[in-house]
Amino acid sequence: MAALTVLTKSLGYHCAKRSKISTFSQNFPSHNSRFQTLRTLILEPSLSESVKLNRLSDYNSGIVEVNLDRPEAKNAIGKDMLSGLRHAFEAIDRDSSARVVMISSSVPKVFCAGADLKERKKMTAAEVHSFVNYLRSTFSLIEELQIPTIAVIEGAALGGGLEMALSCDLRICGENALLGLPETGLAIIPGAGGTQRLPRLVGKSIAKDIIFTGRRIGGRDAMSMGLVNYCVPAGEAHPKALEIAREINQKGPIAIRMAKRAINEGIEREMVSALDLEEECYEQTLNTKDRLEGLAAFAEKRKPIYTGE
Repeated sequence: MAALTVLTKSLGYHCAKRSKISTFSQNFPSHNSRFQTLRTLILEPSLSESVKLNRLSDYNSGIVEVNLDRPEAKNAIGKDMLSGLRHAFEAIDRDSSARVVMISSSVPKVFCAGADLKERKKMTAAEVHSFVNYLRSTFSLIEELQIPTIAVIEGAALGGGLEMALSCDLRICGENALLGLPETGLAIIPGAGGTQRLPRLVGKSIAKDIIFTGRRIGGRDAMSMGLVNYCVPAGEAHPKALEIAREINQKGPIAIRMAKRAINEGIEREMVSALDLEEECYEQTLNTKDRLEGLAAFAEKRKPIYTGE
């Protein structure tokens, strides 16, 4: 393995309220590795060989990619990968320079096959309960990030893999994608948010069909039912996701965070309270340098340069 250059970053904690999340005891392997693409120049150290945190640079600065890399198990989520995911998203949550997150896979024809059933078979019922609780809270952490998250799906996204994608703001898939929640075929139910996020996305009736039957949904059908935002030719999900991430990255960071909060929290409220929340979020954008920069750029017919201030 090539030596990893230690990079100094500016990290900041945001003040969003979040409930305490249960801990999951595990021995963490130390690992430094390098994931190389033309777009990625900065790599974070990871607690897991299965999860790599890449910070894109130059004109893509602000875009962060969490890459799943466990080819021998089709990215099945075991203890090691779950710890790596948690470490990666906690690092992103602390990083004030991060503006958009992409979750992708380096394994051909698979996003994530779900839970590691070989590992699961060796667990006691109490251990399974603890693991699923930690998995659920990790996906809630993804959902509660202040910045937009994009799931990049090529191939299979099943069980916990689809539940992870459901915790993201946007989902982009290739035509070869297969999405499903097959847990009832194992005499259990989706336990990491699937029974709650899926009906909120596609409606109660369609969610029941998908969960009761455990059937797999192709990419085009997933888009037609609103399960994914975009379906593109196989192999083109990542370029499309990067295109969307770049578009978001050019917008005012504070405005994006406030828009996400207004939508996510407002949808759970009745209309009067939701509109009060919208007003509160709008007020957060008024006394910012970015708002003045946006007006100045419009007047001067140039692209704005936002700093998140």
